[in-house]
Amino acid sequence: MTDNRALIDEKYKWDLSSIFASDQDWEAQYQGLADAIEQAQDLSGHLAQSAQDLLRVTQTYLNLARCLEKVFVYASMKNDQDTTVATYQELAAKATSLSAKYSQAFAFFEPEVLALGEGKFAEFLQEESELGLYRHFFGQIFSQQAHVLNQEKEELLAQAQEVLEAGAETYEILDNADISFPSVLDEEGQEVDLSHGNFITLMESKDRWVRQAAYEAYYSTYQQFQHTYAKTLATTVKQHNFSAKVRHYDSARQAAMEANHIPEAVYDTLLTTVHKYLPLLQRYMSLRREILGLDDLKMYDVYTPLSKLDMTYTYEDAKGKALEVLSVFGLDYQARVEEALSQGWIDVAANKGKRSGAYSSGSYDTKAFILLNWQDTLDNLYTLVHEMGHSMHSTFTRENQPYVYGDYSIFLAEIASTTNENIMTETLLKEAKDGKERFALLNYYLDSFKGTVFRQAQFAEFEQAIHEADAKGQVLTSQYLNELYADLNQAYYGLPKEDNPQIQYEWARIPHFYYNFYVYQYATGFAAASYLAEKIVHGNQADKARYLDYLKAGSSAYPLEVIAKAGVDMTQADYLEGAFQVFAKRLEELESLVKQGVHRE
Repeated sequence: MTDNRALIDEKYKWDLSSIFASDQDWEAQYQGLADAIEQAQDLSGHLAQSAQDLLRVTQTYLNLARCLEKVFVYASMKNDQDTTVATYQELAAKATSLSAKYSQAFAFFEPEVLALGEGKFAEFLQEESELGLYRHFFGQIFSQQAHVLNQEKEELLAQAQEVLEAGAETYEILDNADISFPSVLDEEGQEVDLSHGNFITLMESKDRWVRQAAYEAYYSTYQQFQHTYAKTLATTVKQHNFSAKVRHYDSARQAAMEANHIPEAVYDTLLTTVHKYLPLLQRYMSLRREILGLDDLKMYDVYTPLSKLDMTYTYEDAKGKALEVLSVFGLDYQARVEEALSQGWIDVAANKGKRSGAYSSGSYDTKAFILLNWQDTLDNLYTLVHEMGHSMHSTFTRENQPYVYGDYSIFLAEIASTTNENIMTETLLKEAKDGKERFALLNYYLDSFKGTVFRQAQFAEFEQAIHEADAKGQVLTSQYLNELYADLNQAYYGLPKEDNPQIQYEWARIPHFYYNFYVYQYATGFAAASYLAEKIVHGNQADKARYLDYLKAGSSAYPLEVIAKAGVDMTQADYLEGAFQVFAKRLEELESLVKQGVHRE
């Protein structure tokens, strides 16, 4: 990681000039949009006067949202590339504020649509054929009849948006810009600055003393700020519960899931099924302890690769492999991957102040950009194809849907990304030259499954528990959160909490707890992706075509209807059971290789 972003080769940076040529162009667009949003307040009360008025107000509502997304994306990504730059902190804050003003200006929209009613809309549809495009859009609003408030209350909530989201925003600044970790020694005995970007790499070290030192240093920092993190998280949970209550939902979880038309049974089925298969996770932990030759497995031992084979990929190597593997989807998909890899879509290298982790982002009128913090690991190869899955999903959606349906439910988002991961696994296992490579890949797959299904389900269970606790009046102190998380971690991994005291602070570093019941979808998505990858790799051309139909559908139908286009029924538990069966099969194969002594070679 470099301290100076300016020293990074331009080919390893995203090119945000394709959004706005300069910050001055952004400012001009921002000001024009601010004026247009101000004027849009005059549309209140006119929506239902005629079919033509409904069309005009709806188009204005969506066109301004479209412009706002572009403004917001530029500001937020400029800030993410170096969160210490005050200029872009300001742009991001202005974009967030403008978003709140947009919500306030159009607070009338949904109440007036609901007041119009489905019957009157049907009449208007007969009078104005262009309204036909928005049939599903309005259908989604009508389905929320019981949860949209009157205009005065909606305006009040819109005005309070910035205040209500302060907990999450404070967390972002604290965790990405202000927090500072101590230096630790790497495998060569060299002193390195511990960071979000290199923590996992250090946890994957083959030297146990490196893992332990990095682990203890990392979590001691979170221990130091545990009360502050508890406050930011508690404030966010209160926001979720408050918003759900005022909109007449039974719970924050119900509010979050109904917004995407996902039955709560999907969440419950996930947790029930995961608990059924926790013995598999604990069996894998026992195998891990045996392979590592340890008397006592610690939480800082659960990430290090078990294989002695060091499967590393430079970024250039990873680009080639990603392109090769993803060509299974056909020429159209391949061409867009090539464009993403060569035309400034991806911000590759880590730098001081850069937002941690990885993501795919953009708006309807921009490229589907990817942020990475590249390390030369197999895991980062998987991260590249994962985020590419998101970006291709966005690209195909935007190319095939009008703006009103040019996004997709977060419930569907992780399916496209993890399908790519599963296809990569299928390909690499098929290409494995010997038992050593197979051992390494099976280990990677099992670790990925552990991290994506078991671990995300653990997060989902924790998230549900803290929302329920707050709703019952429990104060979410750091002590309460620490104890809850430690107990849950022990139940999943089977590792005594008394022997792993630092893990109690892990909740503080998880940004997904601020995303309002988002994280469970990683687990459901991985399971669905496992099924789809099997179809794509071993199926026929029709299976691939159905998958691309899912990518192209956007939000033109409800999520469960969209994924059904690809051939997955997510109302049933079969896809989850199938995923755990694959895990069990590959765990058995790894156990067999261990008996053969492959891990010692």
